[in-house]
Formats: sequence, C-alpha cells, structure tokens
Amino acid sequence: MDGRRRNPYELTEETPVYVISVAAQLSGLHPQTLRQYDRLGLVSPDRTAGRGRRYSARDIELLRQVQQLSQDEGINLAGIKRIIELENQVAALQSRVAELQAALDGAASAMQQREAAVHASYRRDLVPYQEVQQTSALVVWRPKRQQPSD
Repeated sequence: MDGRRRNPYELTEETPVYVISVAAQLSGLHPQTLRQYDRLGLVSPDRTAGRGRRYSARDIELLRQVQQLSQDEGINLAGIKRIIELENQVAALQSRVAELQAALDGAASAMQQREAAVHASYRRDLVPYQEVQQTSALVVWRPKRQQPSD
C-alpha cells in the first residue's frame, strides 16, 4: 500500500464480488469446475460468513489462465498448480527485491549526505598534506657539541 488510506468502498481487482455463477459465466467454465479448482487449491476464492464463494477479478483471470494452460497447453492440474505457485513465488521475490533496492538506495543516499556533512566540517585553515617525492639523498645530522662552561 502506498501509505494513503483507501476508500473502504473502492473496488480493486482483489475485491471479492462475484458469486460462483457469475464467475463461471465470466470465465467460461462450469460452476462445478470452479468448485473442483477450489478443492484442488488452484483458485481459492474468498468466503462469505455463510461459506459462499466470492471471486475477484484477479480470480476470474486466474481461472482463465488455468483453462488456457489445461486446454491449449495440455498441462495437467498438478502441473498448473505448480506453475501458479512458482509464479506467486516469483512475484513475491520481485516485490522483496524492490523493497531491498529501495532500502539500499535510501542507505546510499544517507551515506552520501553524511559524507557531505563530514567534508563540509573540514577546517579550512589547515594546509592539505601533499606527498613529498622520495629521493635518494642522505642527510646526516650531527648534534652540536655543548661548550664546557667555565
């Protein structure tokens, strides 16, 4: 969610509004097929207090996808269930990657701000150190001898 409060009456593609007969018509499937898919865990609609099924627009799209994989691709229901599970897992991982990327970007920005603050706090009256080239000259230091005192 983006932090704003949603209107409780706003319909989204996740809102369960369709009874089984309407969902069957919209998906082009028989209501008994929808019940079978529910039992197998392929498409799990929400339930009302009286245990009636309520399908969302996303559920209808998933029913169509199951039908297409079954009829057009010849994939059995166990295979379709695995495909759906893997697609859900990929979506969850993509969401997590996006969260981590946002956190990383925020941390990098905060680090750059702290680095800029450190650079801004440097004393300007100090002379920057410059590397002196090394030479092969040898300097001999001899302490001065003290003169004996009278």
